[in-house]
Amino acid sequence: MTQPLPAEFSLIARHFRPLAGEGALDLSDDAAVLAPPAGRELVISADALVAGVHFLPEDPADLVARKLLRTNLSDLAAMGATPLAYLLTVSAPKSTPDSWFAAFAAGLAADQAEFHLRLLGGDTTSTPGPVSLSVTILGTIRPGEAIRRNGARPGDGIWVSGTIGDGALGLLAATGKLADPDGFLADRYRRPHPRLGLAQFGVVGACMDVSDGLVQDLGHLCRASGLAAELDARLLPLSAAARQAGAEFLPLCLSGGDDYELLMAVSPAQEAALLTQAEALRVPVTRVGRFLAGPPDVTVFGLKGEPMRLDQAGWSHFA
Repeated sequence: MTQPLPAEFSLIARHFRPLAGEGALDLSDDAAVLAPPAGRELVISADALVAGVHFLPEDPADLVARKLLRTNLSDLAAMGATPLAYLLTVSAPKSTPDSWFAAFAAGLAADQAEFHLRLLGGDTTSTPGPVSLSVTILGTIRPGEAIRRNGARPGDGIWVSGTIGDGALGLLAATGKLADPDGFLADRYRRPHPRLGLAQFGVVGACMDVSDGLVQDLGHLCRASGLAAELDARLLPLSAAARQAGAEFLPLCLSGGDDYELLMAVSPAQEAALLTQAEALRVPVTRVGRFLAGPPDVTVFGLKGEPMRLDQAGWSHFA
């Protein structure tokens, strides 16, 4: 007599097996088998999203899925890697409706197609709550060409992609604490844009993505490279929506996080190459400061050129 599939395996077959790619073994075994492309190294990263911490419990499931993938893709972008595949862990309450999983899988499918990667496998479990999600992402790169955090040099410019502050302001907008007539800010919070292909080895000396706040993440680059940094808030690229919010939100833009833009150290000799690559990708980039010799610390200059003190430099899960 044929035994029915257990509920967990039935859920996997309905929603996640259609996402599986080469090496996933149809999600029917305990692990995947993957052969990296010839002459390439693997770049591996992992990030988690938890309801009530990284996304709102009422956020649409397809956008939650896309944020989950894109925050991980942003880590690959920071190292100059090309996406390949990912492993997925989903922990959700037993009461989660099947329609949530269907929408979640649809969001994954949309971004798999956009960013050219495939699902290899993972795990599904029940939890009393909240929904907890994790991706382990794999990318590839030419040997020795991963861009590290420790490659900044005195005199390098501090560059950022896109606009800064939209993620933090977007959380305020999504929770009704800030006007957002066209939904731009809330969308930036829910659907970041990984800047794949922007950071090129030999052009960008050091790089990371802005996830926990620009000032705090710049401090990470300073410590890794053994340098000081000066950041000029007057140069900060702000969206029209962020400017409309007002100058009182500038500290939040500097420290709020959730932007997933790239923070890069670029020597003056390589600025033209960065600008050429940015133009090809249609991604704006802005020089916002410089690295210099000194203890690893970040000095922020405000709108009048004065040293600016922030109550906090960024987000910490354990502070």
